[in-house]
Amino acid sequence: MERIGVIGGGLMGSGIVEVAARAGLDVVGVEVSADAAKAAEARVEASLRRAESRGKIAADEVAAVLDRIRFVDDLEALADRRLVVEAATEDECTKLDLFRRVGQILTDDDAILASNTSSIPIVKLGAVSGRADHVMGVHFFNPAPVMKLVELIPSLTTASATMDRMRSFVTDELGKEPIEATDRAGFVVNSLLVPYLLSAIRMYEAGYASAADIDRGMVLGCGHPMGPLALSDLIGLDTVRAIGISMYEEFKEPLYSPPPILDRMVEAGLLGKKAGHGFYPYQEK
Repeated sequence: MERIGVIGGGLMGSGIVEVAARAGLDVVGVEVSADAAKAAEARVEASLRRAESRGKIAADEVAAVLDRIRFVDDLEALADRRLVVEAATEDECTKLDLFRRVGQILTDDDAILASNTSSIPIVKLGAVSGRADHVMGVHFFNPAPVMKLVELIPSLTTASATMDRMRSFVTDELGKEPIEATDRAGFVVNSLLVPYLLSAIRMYEAGYASAADIDRGMVLGCGHPMGPLALSDLIGLDTVRAIGISMYEEFKEPLYSPPPILDRMVEAGLLGKKAGHGFYPYQEK
């Protein structure tokens, strides 16, 4: 799978592009517009320059990695890809439309179409793609260039050969460590993580403590590297809410239901670090 396509150039999409290009692969990233494509390209370069400044990568390697990346605003550029990873916004209608269109665009019958979704059923995406046996979930974690874990999620219709190819690719080509999860909303990590984050948001909403003290409690008292509210800001409050909604719709468990304050913050555009404000204010350097 030497030719990779990535749909979406946000934090996750650009991170996956960087991971694949640093592994020596030819990568095409697709965004919704020319301006968004330029912004995604700049995001990848900024990440590589940070790695260079920390001695993680040499300057000539940065140039070589960037040469292997091309960002466009046309899905047709994915036609010759051997693997396409969808990392668009966590919205079911958007993802279903993309899988329907890309399934028709890919010219290689053996190409794999994967989703980086956190919660949307893989079987639904496969059903609309016209190539259900070659569709599965490949869930990276933020920041993708740093985090070692990748969740691999086959659906009821995913061929065993597809799963074997992706496990080998993630391990041998990307140098990541995969775990396998069943096709249930939230998979492994978010099924444990999101109820914890939502519980912290409810605690903040009820006035138990300030955001800073809730986070300090978990960092200093439980040894977590980051508190739940700061982590929610990093993930994106809209993404946390979308995952919670998806999990609630599947399981109808109250602990998955987003609290009202989270709804209000998303409606107000207070989405966390990417928007400049969430539970904490952020200032771009």
